[in-house]
Amino acid sequence: MRLPRYAIPASIIGTFAGCIVLLKDYMSGGRYKGEERMAGKTVIVTGANTGIGKETAKELARRGAKVIMACRDEEKCEKARLEIALETANKRVFCRKLDLQSYASIRAFARLINDTEPHVDVLINNAGVMMCPKMLTEDGLELQMGVNHFGPFLLTQLLLNKLKSSAPSRIINVSSMANQRGEINFDDLNSAKDYSKTSAYGQSKLANILHANELSRRLEGTGVTANSLHPGVVDTELSRYLPLANSTISSVVFFPIKYVFFKTPFQGAQTTLRLAIDPTLEKVSGKYFSDCEEKEPNPIAHDKEVAKRLWAISEAWTKSNIE
Repeated sequence: MRLPRYAIPASIIGTFAGCIVLLKDYMSGGRYKGEERMAGKTVIVTGANTGIGKETAKELARRGAKVIMACRDEEKCEKARLEIALETANKRVFCRKLDLQSYASIRAFARLINDTEPHVDVLINNAGVMMCPKMLTEDGLELQMGVNHFGPFLLTQLLLNKLKSSAPSRIINVSSMANQRGEINFDDLNSAKDYSKTSAYGQSKLANILHANELSRRLEGTGVTANSLHPGVVDTELSRYLPLANSTISSVVFFPIKYVFFKTPFQGAQTTLRLAIDPTLEKVSGKYFSDCEEKEPNPIAHDKEVAKRLWAISEAWTKSNIE
């Protein structure tokens, strides 16, 4: 029997499409499959109005948690909150103003939480910026180190007593694989002498892991754990400062690459969700995860002296040691 002339091309196209789907599935990484409920738990998610943070907040709300969406843009936060509340049928989803570029905003947020929340079971330091031009925070910090490290450091310090009194509780720092090329430049931590957006980003993401690891040592025996993670290469607004992200032509040309090799925000949230929910990780602390599994970060992340020095500087620069 002779095959129709279009049969072979169609077969090739079908096979190719199937391979693309399989590759996309492989690149999506692990997925947290546990179905544990979070009823009675209070979770804070920074940067929860978009991307990974929004998907994290949505899934935690779906599981019954009280979710506090800590965001800079209140209008965008409220829009996302309504969407999440309607989709999950959870009324216990709230927006709270938090601008990690401002120590004053961080302190105001922490005061509100400490005064009004009986307990905080999970703090997810998710918000961040990436590869931006040289900019400074309200307090004079290089933006990437300020928003990605010093802001979350101060926030965590101010909420630490609440987290301790809520134990068992968890602190989760969303880092990046960029930590692998990061170095802590103590001679120019604020990039005052020289600025490289890639170096500053890598430094801030390494700082996330050093922060979590030092926290885990200082919190030993308290019932509070601290871990960090790489969510994967995810298609979110975090890439807004990259030239390719702002080019229509590039968006079209690179769409197939993004489709196959980039995770969706939902896929990118899976490791965060495992660290926030999985009962088997209740006592696991000071670890780094990616694709829902424990992985090895930059070797510098294990250097206790670097972590202690960064901690001391962070306390001094945020004035959190005099609270």
